[in-house]
Amino acid sequence: MAGFLRYFRRNPALTAGLVIFLALVLFAGVGSLLVPSAKAYPLAVKASQPPSREYPFGTDAQGRDLLAMVIRGTYLTSRIGFIAGSIGLGIGTVLGFLSAYYGGVLDTIIRWVVDVLLTVPGLLVLIVISATIKRGISVMGMSLIVSCLAWMGPTRTIRAQVLSLRERAFVRVAKLSGEGDLRIIFEELMPNLLPFLAASFVGAVTGAVFASMGLEALGLGSLREPTLGTAIYFAMFYSAFVSGMWWWFIAPVSIIVLLFVSLFLISVGLDELANPRTRRAA
Repeated sequence: MAGFLRYFRRNPALTAGLVIFLALVLFAGVGSLLVPSAKAYPLAVKASQPPSREYPFGTDAQGRDLLAMVIRGTYLTSRIGFIAGSIGLGIGTVLGFLSAYYGGVLDTIIRWVVDVLLTVPGLLVLIVISATIKRGISVMGMSLIVSCLAWMGPTRTIRAQVLSLRERAFVRVAKLSGEGDLRIIFEELMPNLLPFLAASFVGAVTGAVFASMGLEALGLGSLREPTLGTAIYFAMFYSAFVSGMWWWFIAPVSIIVLLFVSLFLISVGLDELANPRTRRAA
């Protein structure tokens, strides 16, 4: 435990990112117990009220308490990011290992598909998919839409890491010892890639959150659910700044900035742990 704490002191980016992210988790978790989630939906409170003791973050033109909305939105947006990031990283890990470890025709096919899809504008594809199935889209549906293109980046990066590791001496010794491919992958390669996979997961979650909020800000998400991107969409739709309702933007944008800063700092901190060239001595 002492060594664990010393490492956190030497890695201020990771520490700061985790502190901010845990603060957001507490904000969403404790806030949901103190502020009824029903206030995050239309016609729940007085409309267009500025920040006050009764409504600390104010209310919007549809009669939603913005405090309740950002509390609920923090949870829903994070949920979309984590689900889509997990699916993308899971698919990317499987394809990356298959491509790099077995090679041959399988490697050629996977590499070709990834290279082709990476040249296609991802947000444009997501917009087309979302617009096609816009009616009745749910939070889980948004997660699945975002995850459609969340696997390509992890596939390429994990493939590169496995290509490097499979030529190491310990892998050759394991093969000469008669260990099976699955045992080598799970007992030899996977443990060495855990820090890198953790950093890749944070990157995948960040990309998924960014993509989901981009779609929602364009009105292609679940307009019923009070996500952070939906709050931005309605603020633009009702011209909040022109109407003098500046607080409508301030609340969700502040949470979005904190969320992205925390994920960025965690990613930087984990990159130091995963990258031997930047890893600091114990």
